[in-house]
Amino acid sequence: MTDVLRTAAAALALVASLLIGLAAASAQETANKETTINIGLVRSIANAANLWGIEKGYFKQVGINLNMELLDTSANTLAILAQGRLQIVEGGVSAGFFNGLQKNLPITMVMDRVSSPLGHNLMLRPDLKGQITRLNQLKGKVIATNGHGAVSTYEVGRMLETDGITIADVEVKVIPFPQMAVAFRNKAIDAAIVIPPFTAQLIEGGFAVLFKDPDDLVKPHPLSIAVSMINTEWAKANDRAARAYYAAYLRAVRDYCQAYHGGSTRAAMIDLLIKTKTETRAPLLHKYPWPARSPNGAINTASVMDMQKWYAESKMTTANLPLERIIDTSYAREAASKLPPFVMENKDSKLPGCR
Repeated sequence: MTDVLRTAAAALALVASLLIGLAAASAQETANKETTINIGLVRSIANAANLWGIEKGYFKQVGINLNMELLDTSANTLAILAQGRLQIVEGGVSAGFFNGLQKNLPITMVMDRVSSPLGHNLMLRPDLKGQITRLNQLKGKVIATNGHGAVSTYEVGRMLETDGITIADVEVKVIPFPQMAVAFRNKAIDAAIVIPPFTAQLIEGGFAVLFKDPDDLVKPHPLSIAVSMINTEWAKANDRAARAYYAAYLRAVRDYCQAYHGGSTRAAMIDLLIKTKTETRAPLLHKYPWPARSPNGAINTASVMDMQKWYAESKMTTANLPLERIIDTSYAREAASKLPPFVMENKDSKLPGCR
């Protein structure tokens, strides 16, 4: 090789080395640039998936800084989602969601959060046990939900209809879940629709007794009563971050489902729920069932469409929207495609859901 060729080869090698270095630096700079996502959640054991994703660094690995804000109900926070103050809201499928779509708010559902079996229960005051044995005996009684147009009200309404009465035949009182124990103790309410971990807390504290399970009565089944909703304008402008979030989130959901079935992540997830004060009594997390969810993030569309129908029948919305306006399935499908098929670690688990 001539000296000229050697010099040219050395120059090319140097250029290639510099380009590789610049590319690596650019990649590192991109990795170091975190996107902060503000997410609102109703306090629930289902929050364990979000907390786990933070704890295990799943979100950090894809450049997401997740900022969680606890809500009493998602029914009244969709305007905040539409305004972009929150980029994601996780909670029940409320009448407000359909009303928001009717007003062309930039929101859509993208992934399941809670689906059957829910662990919800229509609970009674202890002194009414034995006196009220059928749903139609609740006519004229006071029933608490966490929001007038919340999915909990849908659950109550559909349950009442199975025994010949409607939501109009009872008095609905809006009470946040953490305040329901006091309302039961003061006899301000006769019944309430309650979610985990509050179900267990009310039982253990003697504030209420189990009465009716919506999973036994409400159709179509399985129920998809809580979902992840996203601001579509933000998602469009931050497509990489939005899809990265849901890919990391589904990893955490898979770990949640393993814990749900008594797999290797259960003890650590219970510790995390205790540490974050989602639940303060570990025995309750061992003793009582957790809310189930889809390990692929899939929403039961028939269930959601029935909710829209019921809210319309109950004069809480006038929406009659097609499915494609309500749910964007692309996020869940893309996230699931990046993971292997879900296989339960605990082959002996007989629990339905999270399969």
